[in-house]
Amino acid sequence: VESVLSIRFNTLHGERGPIEVSAQILAKLRQQAEDSLGDDLVGAVITVPAYFDDAQRQATRDAARLAGLDVLRLLNEPTAAAVAYGLERANEGVYAIYDLGGGTFDISILNLSKGVFEVLSTGGDTQLGGDDFDDLIVADILKHHKTDDLTHADWRLLKTHARKMRERLTTQTKAFFKLSLSNGLNLDLNYPRSHFENITRKLVEKSLDTVKQALRDADMKASDVQGVVMVGGSTRMPIVREMVGELFGKEPLVDIDPDQVVAIGAALQANKLAGNPAPGEDWLLLDVTPLSLGLETMGGLVEKVIPRNSTIPVARAQEFTTYKDGQTAMGIHVVQGERELVDECRSLARFELRGIPPMVAGAVRIRVTFQVDADGLLNVSAREKTSGAEAHITVKPSYGLSDEEVTRMLSEGMQSAEEDAQQRSLREQQVNGGRLIESIISALSGDSDLLTTEEENKIREEVERLRVLVQGDDADEIRVQIQRLSHVTDSFAAKRMDRSIRRALSGKKVEEL
Repeated sequence: VESVLSIRFNTLHGERGPIEVSAQILAKLRQQAEDSLGDDLVGAVITVPAYFDDAQRQATRDAARLAGLDVLRLLNEPTAAAVAYGLERANEGVYAIYDLGGGTFDISILNLSKGVFEVLSTGGDTQLGGDDFDDLIVADILKHHKTDDLTHADWRLLKTHARKMRERLTTQTKAFFKLSLSNGLNLDLNYPRSHFENITRKLVEKSLDTVKQALRDADMKASDVQGVVMVGGSTRMPIVREMVGELFGKEPLVDIDPDQVVAIGAALQANKLAGNPAPGEDWLLLDVTPLSLGLETMGGLVEKVIPRNSTIPVARAQEFTTYKDGQTAMGIHVVQGERELVDECRSLARFELRGIPPMVAGAVRIRVTFQVDADGLLNVSAREKTSGAEAHITVKPSYGLSDEEVTRMLSEGMQSAEEDAQQRSLREQQVNGGRLIESIISALSGDSDLLTTEEENKIREEVERLRVLVQGDDADEIRVQIQRLSHVTDSFAAKRMDRSIRRALSGKKVEEL
């Protein structure tokens, strides 16, 4: 995937990167706010799409700093909408935030309880928005006309007129579409709302499929939701409000302008952070991680440390160990995604823990801690318990994971779940088999004198059989051979244990035991 850092824009002030362009926009907004307020801004709350990952959130903060803004908080847009409705209406319960903008769709399921805003799940479709409704209007109008000779200017006019007509149809039962194109085609139509709703119904159904998935992720039914907050100008369409209402069995909340509700929520949060809470404004925001965070283990597998949809801020830790005898360093590879294999996830960062005491494989205990702060930024630390050796990294990955890629990663994770589970099972058996082979070969090199020639040959024969199987792709065969080899070496293991005990007790008196 090409990094956004490599993209450059030609502007009136020369070439600029995405962060610089964003910074210029924020600087302009800052100037307008200061002119309006007649004073300098001390800080800002900035809203971002719920799907923004660590890199995109960090890029937003960097752009704000370039614009001279102190970021008090990054706030997910659906959470901001919940703030606006939760405070102004003083209602508690489970809410759905249905956000249909011009180009994207987002859904969040939130729980409002005792002053705490908790995001239970999020979902979205980065290829669904008001623009798609406009495209259907244009396609419908031109379906009986030749379009090969239309210019780019014609297409822009068609899209603009379609959008304006769609907006008129939110309040009117019919609207006129009148336009002359460069090829001599004159369009003069009386377009009824009922026809518009017939051709666009599938788009709304597509958004509701995403809503249903978000409900499943939150372990909720539509009937559990006490209110549906509508966000985004495209939610003004009657067909959208009607079908959303049918799914949830209640009229959606439209009291606050859907174009302003996110900004109002952000303003309320900024007011609270600035130390100016109104009476009763005793509430807390708890967002969630959009994708799972984990690290690579032996065999190229992913061990998820913080699952997707975990409430943030959050800290989770797991213990890991060494794979080889005498290992004194361990590479830590941090990844993001829903797949079971590292190659199918997004690499976030790599660092190394050194100074591990040389011990036998599996004896070392290394505690790896993942911490996600309130802005969704990730810190990872690793500490070896015996020596206290420690290493850490603040994940600031290369900017560039688009909303489309987040949606794709979630979709692929669900579609490939069964295949991934099979691959994980195979890799785990291959790793277990490799570890067993290594430990037996090591044992034979030091204690083969405990065995008869026939016993040693039998063990080596079974080891070679396992060595061949771990190169294959049959997890069940590997598992069976591991069990067989373990059984064959049981008596050898017992003899080695006896020898170790005798050596430990050699020369000691009874009273010393």
